[in-house]
Amino acid sequence: MTPPLRRVSDTDLPRLRQLRTDGWAGDTMIVHGEICRPEGPEGFVADDWAGVVTYLVRDRECKIISLNGLEPNRGIGSALIEAVVEDARGQACPRVFLSTTNEYSRALGFYQRRGFTLAAVRPGAINETRGRKPAIPLLGENGIPLRDEIELEMRLPTP
Repeated sequence: MTPPLRRVSDTDLPRLRQLRTDGWAGDTMIVHGEICRPEGPEGFVADDWAGVVTYLVRDRECKIISLNGLEPNRGIGSALIEAVVEDARGQACPRVFLSTTNEYSRALGFYQRRGFTLAAVRPGAINETRGRKPAIPLLGENGIPLRDEIELEMRLPTP
């Protein structure tokens, strides 16, 4: 059963900031060299904060900034991705894309199972980002060095 979704609102910003601080070493994120603050992107919240996704649509490209499924294996992450894809289609975006890191194998599998494909690998990108955001840890999942950025994309049919 698909969880109920709603758009992120200004009243969600304190909780979104806290979620980012707890999970991403601060409430700002740096994606492709761009600083993303909680108040900038659009997003959806699932089932009273069982999950949240944030994204930006700019120049007809939809970039997912963050995705948190806080109750695993309930289909929340999938529902949030589907909501973003539908919004991107409605805005005539030819693709939805996102980045993850080299050590995050669970994320790579999750996105690929939902139709995303590898689009680019940026060796050393996280090392460069760490220069702007020193709180990014050196090691990620399973003690693997956190150093590279992997871009995944989903191409959408254009009308």
